[in-house]
Amino acid sequence: MTPVLYSFRRCPYAMRARLAILSAGLTVELREVVLRDKPAAFLQASPSATVPCLVTSDAVIDESLDVMIWALRQRDREGWLTMPDAGFDWIAQADGPFKHALDRTKYANRYPDSEASGQRQIAADFLAALDGQIETWIFDRPSLADFAILPFVRQFAFIDKDWFDAQPWPKLQAWLCRFLESERFADIMAKYPQWHDGDAPTLFP
Repeated sequence: MTPVLYSFRRCPYAMRARLAILSAGLTVELREVVLRDKPAAFLQASPSATVPCLVTSDAVIDESLDVMIWALRQRDREGWLTMPDAGFDWIAQADGPFKHALDRTKYANRYPDSEASGQRQIAADFLAALDGQIETWIFDRPSLADFAILPFVRQFAFIDKDWFDAQPWPKLQAWLCRFLESERFADIMAKYPQWHDGDAPTLFP
């Protein structure tokens, strides 16, 4: 069975799952989900009803970082799993406090009890620390940490790109720019039609 990946093009969690699958050189059947019109098969497969959701012959993997690790354990062609343990600490900070602050900055109207400028400062403090860690990559070579975090930094940057570009984070900004200009990014951001039950399979990549 070809694994099935329920995905949504612009979701940073789904983006990082696709990045790892692409890096591993695996092939999945991609089913593009429209979040306001979730198909029944997806809702039956995903315990959380969130993308990404990977369905294999023997498991359902419903967390994006777990999808990344699953793919790289099949075939880690670029050595992304060969990173210091601190990489998982950076990912945890990005997935936790940074993403919390990102959401309350980007979607301030959804969180009336949070003050958007204060939340942006929390996110900025994380990015300033990350800028201090990056030379070309977070460690001395590309790793899981880079590609688990980059989609969320992209999401934050485009809340107010002029403001982001004006911050004193040259290494972080260059790191993000290289990603956005890469063939890798173009490959994961190809557009796919909404999946409906009965459609012919669409393979990714």
